[in-house]
Amino acid sequence: MSVPRPHRSSGHSLSAVTERPSLARIAAGYLELTKPRIVLLILMTGVPALLMAAGGWPEARIFWGALLGTGLAAASGSAFNHYVDRDIDGLMRRTARRPLPTGTLTPPQALTFAFVLAGLSWVVLVTWTSLLAAAIALMSIFYYAVVYSVWLKRRTPQNIVIGGGAGASAPLISWAAVTGGIGLPAIALAAIVFFWTPPHFWALSLYRRDDYQRAGLPMLPVTHGEDETRRQILFYSFALPLLTGILVPLGAASLYFGAAATALGLCFVFFALRLRSSASTAHAVSLFRFSILYLFLIFALLTLDAVARTGRT
Repeated sequence: MSVPRPHRSSGHSLSAVTERPSLARIAAGYLELTKPRIVLLILMTGVPALLMAAGGWPEARIFWGALLGTGLAAASGSAFNHYVDRDIDGLMRRTARRPLPTGTLTPPQALTFAFVLAGLSWVVLVTWTSLLAAAIALMSIFYYAVVYSVWLKRRTPQNIVIGGGAGASAPLISWAAVTGGIGLPAIALAAIVFFWTPPHFWALSLYRRDDYQRAGLPMLPVTHGEDETRRQILFYSFALPLLTGILVPLGAASLYFGAAATALGLCFVFFALRLRSSASTAHAVSLFRFSILYLFLIFALLTLDAVARTGRT
C-alpha cells in the first residue's frame, strides 16, 4: 500500500507561528525538546540494573553519574528527533504545538542543544562511570537520531520495531557503569523494553492513524491496516510475560517478582486480546495507557526486589 508523502508547505501545517516568544516560553521549549516524561521512564529502566550489577547500592558517584549521563543521552536523542521531525510535526495534531513547528525555537537552536546534551552525557559518563557506558550512550543517541529518526521512521512500517533498540539502552548503560561490561540480566532488561515498544506505539498509532497518514509516515496501521496492527500487538504482548520471567532463573529477580510480573503481563495480554477482537478506539487508548503503567510497575518492582534481595536500604 502506498503512503502519501508529507506536505511541507506552510499552508498545510497545523501549527501557527505567533509573536516573538517570551523567555519563559523559550525555556519551556528547550525543556519540551528533551521529552522529560520519556526521559523519566527511561531512567526508571536503568535503576534496577544499577542495583543488580552492584549487588546493592553502588557508590554514589557511579549511581548518580549513570543516571545523569543516561538522562542527558535520552534528552539529546529527543532533541535530535525534534530537529529531524520538524517538517512532519507541524502536520500532525499530536505534535503541531511542539517548539519547532510553532517557531518558539529555531532548528539551529534545537540542533545545538542536542549536541551540547550529547557532549555532556559523554563527559559525565566517562568521568564518573566507565568508557563502555559512555560509548553505549553515544551509540544510543546516534541510533535514535539517525538510524530511527532519519532512516527508519520514514521508510518502513517496522520503524518502531527496529528503532526500539534506542529506548532499551538504559539497562545496558547502567550495567556497564558499574561493572565495565554487559551481563545477561542487563540484556534481559533491555529486551523487555525492546519488546514493549511495538505494542505501546502501535496502540498509539491506531487511534492517531489519520495523523500519521497526513504526515506520510509508514506506520503499520497506514501501510498494512488496523487488523494486522492488532495482530502484531498481540504477538509482542505475549512475549512480555516470558521475558520478565527469564529474570528469575538468571538469579536477577525473586519468585515474588516473577509472580507479580506474570500477573502484569497477563493483564497486558488481556488488553491486547480485547483490542484484537474489537476495532474500538477506546480499547486502543486503554492499551496505550496501560502499557505506560506496565513498564513503570515492572521496573519499580524490579528496583524494590533488588533492594529487598540485598538487604540494603
